[in-house]
Amino acid sequence: MNRRNFFTGAAVAAASVSSVAMAALPEPVSQASADTAPPLAPPNGRPYHPVVTLNGWTTPWRMNQGVKEFHLVAEPVVREVAPGFFVNMWGYNGQSPGPTIEVVEGDRVRIFVTNRLPENTTIHWHGQRLPNGMDGVGGLNQPHIPPGKTYVYEFEAHRPGTFMYHPHSDEMVQMAMGMMGLWITHPKGRHPLIAEVQRDYAFLLSAYDVEPGAMTPRVNEMTDFNIWTFNSRAFPAITPLVARQNDRVRIRVGNLTMTNHPIHLHGHEFEVTGTDGGPVPKSARWPEVTTDVAVGQMRQVEFTADALGDWAFHCHKSHHTMGAMGHDVPTMIGVDHRGLVGKIQKIVPDYMLMGERGMGDMGTMQMPLPDNTFPMMSGTGPFGPIEMGGMFTTLKVRQGLGANDYADPGWFAQPKGTVAYEWKGAPLASTAPRQTAPGQAPGAASARKPGTDHEYH
Repeated sequence: MNRRNFFTGAAVAAASVSSVAMAALPEPVSQASADTAPPLAPPNGRPYHPVVTLNGWTTPWRMNQGVKEFHLVAEPVVREVAPGFFVNMWGYNGQSPGPTIEVVEGDRVRIFVTNRLPENTTIHWHGQRLPNGMDGVGGLNQPHIPPGKTYVYEFEAHRPGTFMYHPHSDEMVQMAMGMMGLWITHPKGRHPLIAEVQRDYAFLLSAYDVEPGAMTPRVNEMTDFNIWTFNSRAFPAITPLVARQNDRVRIRVGNLTMTNHPIHLHGHEFEVTGTDGGPVPKSARWPEVTTDVAVGQMRQVEFTADALGDWAFHCHKSHHTMGAMGHDVPTMIGVDHRGLVGKIQKIVPDYMLMGERGMGDMGTMQMPLPDNTFPMMSGTGPFGPIEMGGMFTTLKVRQGLGANDYADPGWFAQPKGTVAYEWKGAPLASTAPRQTAPGQAPGAASARKPGTDHEYH
């Protein structure tokens, strides 16, 4: 099957799903906006604080004789990863990642899964305790779900925590196309290891290899990805995390990429309070500003948002905060291009020099790109280009926000005298202590070497 048929062949599967059969299932709701959905009040009256899925939403359910019923439709979707940059993906209910499922500890749940893909699929409920036949590994625990068919999963949500769902059928391809989602099980009552919070955010880490000018990810890629995202969105399209000063904030992060991600928060310290294995005992927690989220893991961090400002929140692998960066671009730092660019532009009028002084200039370049290609660096703040483009967003802490106010409050106005500023006094560069002359390695001729008597000074 070629790449064109691989994506568009799903139209055949979609047409084969009976409208009569679909009418008997809980209505799947497609996302109408890329903005963060507001928290939904639980209709069953059992109180809990709903999560806010970054650039996503929580799917509704219906109660049927004491069972909470959901409906997921596996289907092709188009995700606007960044403004004007669209990617063909596979997902659930109109979006990748699929909608978040929220339940309460002890709920009996029933999930209808309709396959509108051009190939078989299943869903694995990552981290859940459930009957073996509901675990979702195609061929091992259940038959694969053929195109056009609907299968039913039913089990009890035994323990509270942060979980994921994803296929276990042609897993490499389907996850590379974006098939994944979050599952949150809230505690039934007060839990000794689960604190009450005022803000509860959740998102998944995902990565794609989308060639410049293309729309469909390369599903056979294993290591060389160029689109790094929170919930299939890249900065500056990732919604900020908003908090009222002194709110207790929980952030749930799941990783379904092919590499680890050290997630780093500026301006605050947090503790890892939970994993997909459950809450972390208090005796095992310690303060951090970075936590590594390995492949297939969930990490739940909590902190008190007591420091006002706009604080960066990002993966600390530097190339994961870039857009469509080509890993085979040569390093041109220090190469003298004087007189060369003009000659090349006579042959290639759109040619622009890249990287002679580093890549920072990419933040302001208006160089032409192939259609539907996301620039390497993007985003502008109150002081100029932010020069990011992937797994990056901000934590915006403000005074006086309403309890359910998640709207972007705009840029922070720093108090007078608290912003780094340019030094206007006498030059200081020559007075800074250094071991060697600038630009020279310790082995250079100017470096002091030990004497022949082996006495070191």
